[in-house]
Amino acid sequence: MQDKSVLPSAKPKQRKTFSDYWASYSTVIIMVLMVVVFGILEPQAFMSVKNLVKIIEQSAITILLACGEFFAILLGGIDLSVGSTMALSGVVSARLMGLGFGTWEAMLVGIVLLGAVLGAINGGLINLTNLHPFIITLGTQSIFRGLTVILADSRPVAATGFSQVFGGKLFGVVPIPILVALLVALALTFFTFKCKAGRNLYAIGGNKQAAWFAGINVKRHTMMAFMISGVCASLAGMVNIARLASAEPAAGTGYETFAIASAIIGGTSFFGGIGKIPKVVLGGLIIGIINNGINMVGLSSYYQQICMGSLIILAVTLDRFFGVSSKKH
Repeated sequence: MQDKSVLPSAKPKQRKTFSDYWASYSTVIIMVLMVVVFGILEPQAFMSVKNLVKIIEQSAITILLACGEFFAILLGGIDLSVGSTMALSGVVSARLMGLGFGTWEAMLVGIVLLGAVLGAINGGLINLTNLHPFIITLGTQSIFRGLTVILADSRPVAATGFSQVFGGKLFGVVPIPILVALLVALALTFFTFKCKAGRNLYAIGGNKQAAWFAGINVKRHTMMAFMISGVCASLAGMVNIARLASAEPAAGTGYETFAIASAIIGGTSFFGGIGKIPKVVLGGLIIGIINNGINMVGLSSYYQQICMGSLIILAVTLDRFFGVSSKKH
């Protein structure tokens, strides 16, 4: 009979640290704090059911952009061209409708073809030059915006047909933009959790060289990540022109900041390899809450910019020193 005195003792349960709590609950805590703050400042207007639904609907574009931006940041990069891609896709689709294309045909060209092509241009240039995505997408941001203004002739392009597709409500209750953002988020969540290619992106973001030695085609996955970003941005462009009934050449200006902030506040590590789509969705809702709340209390839109910049700096700093990514450095 084995002597119980020599049996290995049970491993003591480790106590959770602040880093563990931050990684798990930071996004939810930030959201609750924002709701409480604006709820106190404007209890009746802000906390009404109608306004809360409006926040979610208005956040749909930010969520779509952020879901695409997530993949660029997951690789340890960034995509600064999402706002310009959103605008260019909208203008091209609106122009196609003016040439006699049907709404669905124009939409599919704008999303499936143009969005994927613009993303492939970003990914291809990154692979070809080996430059950081910041440099490449900073350049393509300007190029895509210039093409948008040229194609739009510096003025809005009518696109009323899109309002019939994306501007209504499902069963007269759920706004279509919310449904579109939810379906995209669910599809990308499944992709990152259940598909090999999605898991490979985490490996590349965690350690690109180790991933390459493990047999992962880094360049192919980089191309795929930026194509996803392009398609999500183009889809956001379709939702935007449906809301406005026209394609604005200045649409999406500054929205890359919203997308990046949503991903970072949602727990995506700026250093790569860490993040989840559901939290990115919450990050997008936080941006929507801030924008709506600031308008509710009557502050200038300039305060939104201050809040966005401050939140990005704060979130990245806390992630660097307390988040999961701090253990990688």
